Amino acid sequence: MEFIIRPLLKEEAVPYEILLLADPSKAVVDEYIDRGQVSVALVQDEPRGIVVLLHTRPETYEIVNLAVEEQWQGKGLGKALLRYAVQQAKDQGAKTVEIGTGNSSLDQLGFYQREGFRITGIDRDFFVRHYSEPIVENGIPCVDMLRLSKEV
Repeated sequence: MEFIIRPLLKEEAVPYEILLLADPSKAVVDEYIDRGQVSVALVQDEPRGIVVLLHTRPETYEIVNLAVEEQWQGKGLGKALLRYAVQQAKDQGAKTVEIGTGNSSLDQLGFYQREGFRITGIDRDFFVRHYSEPIVENGIPCVDMLRLSKEV
């Protein structure tokens, strides 16, 4: 399957339907979308995946959203988007790239670790504090944010 990854153009609509796959709150997405660097994975000129990179501290960037439409998962888009964002951060002087995921996001946790990210902390009750609706994945209540980072 062929795809390209490129920055989202200013005149293009923000693909919320993809962003909301990774972050169920539009209000939370709206809070970071304008501050972040948004890139899309296009398949036949249609966005099928997205990554949002945010400069958070000196020499540190955070991937605040990474999502791929369900029918396109398992085809390399997520891995390509993750690696693209890490390279983008590195090109801009990052020494560290961070990412967070829910305690119940078992597939994502394994994926990030296979890509060299290591667990660096737990933000207890993050999803309870920031989201009004309960989140459940894999039959597990999503309450804590697991923080991971990678030196680049």
